[in-house]
Amino acid sequence: MKKVSIIGAPTDIGAGKRGASMGPEALRVAQLQAMLESQGIEVADRGNLQGPGNPGLPPVDGYRHLPQVIAWNRTVFDACRAEFDARRLPIVLGGDHCLAIGTIAAAAVHARLSGKRLRVLWFDAHADTNTNVLTPSGNIHGMPVAILLGHGPKELVEISGKAPAMQPTEIRQIGIRSVDLGEKRFVHELGFEVFDMRFIDETGMRATMNAALAGLDRGTHLHVSFDIDFLDPDIAPGVGTTVPGGPSYREAQLCMEMVADTGLLASLDVMELNPALDVHNRSAEVAVDLVGSLFGKSTLMRRSEDA
Repeated sequence: MKKVSIIGAPTDIGAGKRGASMGPEALRVAQLQAMLESQGIEVADRGNLQGPGNPGLPPVDGYRHLPQVIAWNRTVFDACRAEFDARRLPIVLGGDHCLAIGTIAAAAVHARLSGKRLRVLWFDAHADTNTNVLTPSGNIHGMPVAILLGHGPKELVEISGKAPAMQPTEIRQIGIRSVDLGEKRFVHELGFEVFDMRFIDETGMRATMNAALAGLDRGTHLHVSFDIDFLDPDIAPGVGTTVPGGPSYREAQLCMEMVADTGLLASLDVMELNPALDVHNRSAEVAVDLVGSLFGKSTLMRRSEDA
């Protein structure tokens, strides 16, 4: 039986719009714990982490709220490390996507100490690979991938004790459809794999996920970073940066079911849910449904070959 721990990280410190700080409670209201327990999983809800508030300040040297972002990510990093040490799977509820710096850095350290390879599946509408010189907003929720790959402020780049925390070969991005021009060039320079919506449209979601999951084995620590805006806004409107043309509900379910089929999921973050922009908590309910699929809830009706 899997043992998982729910960790709330209620902050919108890295985002341009307020409201993602309410995401953890919306996911709890949508019965995340009950859904997981219905799959035979032992769940411990650790409550919400504490960190600095959002001061609403302009960027400094191209980074907005950098001291607060550092504080939150150190707290998230430590919380995830504690769960790994206790042999539990951490589910971090955002909060904005800057928090993935802490979650993925912790997963990278744990993988290294366990003698495993890291694989990150980044489900998102955005590449989140901006730097302070590429983005005019300075919002750090658009920078976590660049920072994890070694491009950003020293305090975040070295948060895991090893810089960079992650190599380009260790991440696969899925569902991307909104990338700034300078960011696009930088993604090409870094050289990690991106399965954007055109790729998905041309090859199909099953082939996309087969490619994203290729090479996984029992020596892999698989981390899923799930930004709610990965989904089409018709399905999940409750995000601060909606981008039309995302995966359908069934395509998203297939993604999660194929991840579950590997049996390798070892850590998860669910980011950027903004209840202030949602409709009757619909986005939270869809997110909880998809998390259920990540943990084995399946619509499969046909008999398997070994049944």
